[in-house]
Amino acid sequence: MNAADIWILAGVPASSFVVALSGALMPGPLLTLTVGESARRGFWAGPLIMVGHAVLELALVILLLIGVGAWLHRPWILGAVGLGGAVMLGWMGLGLVRASRGGRLELDANAAGGLHPVWAGVLMSLANPYWLLWWLTIGLGYVLFSVKYGFVGVLLFFVGHILADFAWYTLVAAAVARGSRFLSDQVYRNFLAGCGVFLFAFGGYFGFQGVKFLLNA
Repeated sequence: MNAADIWILAGVPASSFVVALSGALMPGPLLTLTVGESARRGFWAGPLIMVGHAVLELALVILLLIGVGAWLHRPWILGAVGLGGAVMLGWMGLGLVRASRGGRLELDANAAGGLHPVWAGVLMSLANPYWLLWWLTIGLGYVLFSVKYGFVGVLLFFVGHILADFAWYTLVAAAVARGSRFLSDQVYRNFLAGCGVFLFAFGGYFGFQGVKFLLNA
């Protein structure tokens, strides 16, 4: 492995973390569940929900790797996934920038459920069609890129990705359990805007790589 490969590998978990954090920041089913369960059960409900979410995502990564080994590693497929991921990233970035104009982090504790938090994390993820769409475009593109560096590449991608989820939702759970509001609306909007700009830039990279693969198909 040369120096360039080492630098690329070092950037995999960092970029994976930021992309995953960009998705986690947007209010959605998992945020609602985390707020409700943390208010009802206490702080540890948040990390436990993320354990369920992480187990499901690890299973999906394994399935994607099996698919990669079977038939996905072809230039036209890599190109299509790259362009699809670019469109998805651009759409997410646009949504974040729009949300940054007037977004608010609502901490409504009236959303607790009856399932164990781990199972709730699995089922809430499965019930969200956006989650599967993300993995079939951006996630698949990352897996295809990372697998070129073997097990280490895929591991670094997954660690960076899941750490972002754990960091954000653990922070939310701690804030709810303590009964505090840890982010002002303006700080939250700045987070959204910054992540939106990053997604636009990263989407451009995805799209560029996709076109290169298609030209070589």
